[in-house]
Amino acid sequence: MNETFEVIPIARVIGGRSEPTDDYWGGTTSIIRIDAERFPIEATAGLDCFSHLEVIFRFHLTDPTDLNLGARRPRDNPDWPPVGIFGHRNMRRINWIGVSRCRLLKVDGLDLHVEELDAVDGSPVLDIKPWFAEMGPRGEQHQAAWTTTMLQKYFARRKGHPA
Repeated sequence: MNETFEVIPIARVIGGRSEPTDDYWGGTTSIIRIDAERFPIEATAGLDCFSHLEVIFRFHLTDPTDLNLGARRPRDNPDWPPVGIFGHRNMRRINWIGVSRCRLLKVDGLDLHVEELDAVDGSPVLDIKPWFAEMGPRGEQHQAAWTTTMLQKYFARRKGHPA
């Protein structure tokens, strides 16, 4: 179980948010800039046929001492139950890896213009996959009630943010 391996980022997030925040990611635009020294322009061929991407990135701004492998209350809210590290999607991950599904706005060479990627400026991108509807959840879905309350404003637009 103690296998280790090296992961080298393939891209970086450019623009968008500079700090991770809990809400108001709606309308946030950024660029995923793929490493031109490692990848030819053909690496993005066909990607423009997809509306959404699944992006795996590293939470590079997270405080490594702020890790609790047991249970904690989401957003430290006393109204929500304590949940374990694997019962939450926050940035306090054992390997500091995030997964986000975002809208692909435009492919410009090795620059992918995206919307609602909840990774911040400078985030190392570990992998990019086009979203296939067939790879989404199958069967009936359910989730803890507190998640719906917590995420009400996650992809809302901040007041005053352009549409």
